[in-house]
Amino acid sequence: MRTTLTIDDDVLDKARSLAEKLRAPFRRVVNEALRAGLPAVEKPPAHRPFHTKPRKLGLRAGRNLDNIQELLAQIEGEAHR
Repeated sequence: MRTTLTIDDDVLDKARSLAEKLRAPFRRVVNEALRAGLPAVEKPPAHRPFHTKPRKLGLRAGRNLDNIQELLAQIEGEAHR
């Protein structure tokens, strides 16, 4: 069956290069690529859920949250004031 398609330039270049490399007709390369790719388009791959592990951060020894200015001075140094 004949039909007209608009193919992006980068896809067209890859298909033509592959056809030349395989010494196969362009039509066959496009048909095989469509056969291989259509199931992936129809049913996208399932994504695995992303999990993080909680970790206790806490404060380093000698640090205190009661006085933020003092804490910043300890972390950044007096020059940052």
